[in-house]
Amino acid sequence: MTIKYEWRGDFGNVALNALHADGFVNVAWDGGVHAFILDTVVAQHHRGRGIGAALVATAAHEARVAKCEWLHVDFEEHLRTFYFDACGFQETTAGLIAL
Repeated sequence: MTIKYEWRGDFGNVALNALHADGFVNVAWDGGVHAFILDTVVAQHHRGRGIGAALVATAAHEARVAKCEWLHVDFEEHLRTFYFDACGFQETTAGLIAL
């Protein structure tokens, strides 16, 4: 399955627009020591400036502050360089069940 992440423009709420002006990252937490990157999206006209990597670095910092020990990410193959090289994730063994 291929997921297409696409910037769809501004929200109707001005304050929310300000928070998402350049991009955003969503992080889920299991309540224990694991946090999970779910989305990293940067507005197309802002890509290639390090914004996505900065968002992930901020997410990692906040996960550390929350006493998480691990930050996980799943991604499509074309994002491998971004997550491994730009963000510092390391390849690991994991399991997956297609549903």
